[in-house]
Amino acid sequence: MNFAGQDEAIRIDALRDDVSSRIDRIVMKFRTGNATVGVVGMGYVGQPLAITAHQKGFRVIGFDIDSARVAALNEGRSTIRTIPDALIGSMLRDRRFRASNNLREIANVDVVIICVPTPLNKYREPDLSHVRRTAEAVGAALRFDQLVCLESTTYPGCTSEIVRPAMEASGLKVGSDVFLAYSPEREDPGSKFRTSEIPKVVGADDPHSRILAEAFYGRLVDHVVPVANTATAEAVKLSENIFRCVNIALVNELKHIFARMEIDVWEVIDAAATKPFGYMPFYPGPGLGGHCVPIDPFYLSWKAREHEVPARFIELAGEINTAEPSQVVSALASTLSSRKQMSLNGSRILLVGVAYKRNVDDLRESPALTIFKQLEARGAAVDYYDPWVPRIPETRDFPQLAGRTSVPWNPMAFANDFDAALIVTDHSDVDYRALARSLDLIVDTRNAMNGIPAPRGIVVKA
Repeated sequence: MNFAGQDEAIRIDALRDDVSSRIDRIVMKFRTGNATVGVVGMGYVGQPLAITAHQKGFRVIGFDIDSARVAALNEGRSTIRTIPDALIGSMLRDRRFRASNNLREIANVDVVIICVPTPLNKYREPDLSHVRRTAEAVGAALRFDQLVCLESTTYPGCTSEIVRPAMEASGLKVGSDVFLAYSPEREDPGSKFRTSEIPKVVGADDPHSRILAEAFYGRLVDHVVPVANTATAEAVKLSENIFRCVNIALVNELKHIFARMEIDVWEVIDAAATKPFGYMPFYPGPGLGGHCVPIDPFYLSWKAREHEVPARFIELAGEINTAEPSQVVSALASTLSSRKQMSLNGSRILLVGVAYKRNVDDLRESPALTIFKQLEARGAAVDYYDPWVPRIPETRDFPQLAGRTSVPWNPMAFANDFDAALIVTDHSDVDYRALARSLDLIVDTRNAMNGIPAPRGIVVKA
């Protein structure tokens, strides 16, 4: 008889019988901050979350498969420009934070928060490979009384269909042995809001997981919003970003309609925004960027097809926003032809800003990269200036742009070096007045030149 195996089985049965008192002990650990939090994925979502957990008293391990990022964090260097090195350094000095690329160390934490990318594949279908691999790694290292929280944006049902089976492959049962929740990330890079100030939606599929998730996030943020289950929480995130996607598509369409009527859409929006009820301003641009708004709606439209429900608004908004970079390139070509009798082929173009939004170094899904590629495909010689992105890193969809570097800010030279500038990102630390004095043609997709005279030439909104 295997007495060792029999003893282990008795111990496990005893733990399962004692679930209520275990829940009470875990809740107390969370409420006092006396627990270790593992954040898997130390990018634009994971780093702010790890910082917040540390500030709330937790011990934190930041996991990432990128060895260079792990090394930088362990040396006290942030890998995100909006997060100062000094903040990472102070976390290291008090010995309650470190980074690791060894996912087996997940066994040493009390809470696992999964913040890995959920992109689309080339067919605009969900690519859940990062979630699957992470869930399998978590399942391989899982032990009793751990709480796993997925924060990556995904479709309703992903937590229960992918993460839960991977956890239960360990032999541990979700809801009694280990616990599972979904809480959608709400990070906004460069935002004035701190992570702890943003209300946190939390959903779980069993009462024990719900209690623990609410206790953990209740320590982390000022306000927790509980919902019925993980699928509802997943749907909340998609609804938030679909709302933005559809409204941005609407104003992008209005921009083109009003332009034909010689009406400034920006003036229309600003005037409409004075109405104190029934209106919320959204602004047009060169296309959608960031990890959420260009991607998330397609997670729901993809899932809707499984249920034989059309998602016409979502698909149409996606088509309008996806086409916007091409519209910008066409507008630039038309403007060069009409204003300077030049072809796009052979012209010299300066892109001003390549980050997906102002005052961040984030290039995820940036429409500037699509515009860059299309301009070069049509024969233009393209350079860019972006004080936040000195070098374009490796990206899956734009390998030909990797390693390109920002030109120095030298408006005096721009007059000789470029035929036109195209403002794609309206960083606040760019001297647009100097740009206007230098170039005789500026095409502006962000209304950055509003109110700035162009003594040398013309500013065209696109």
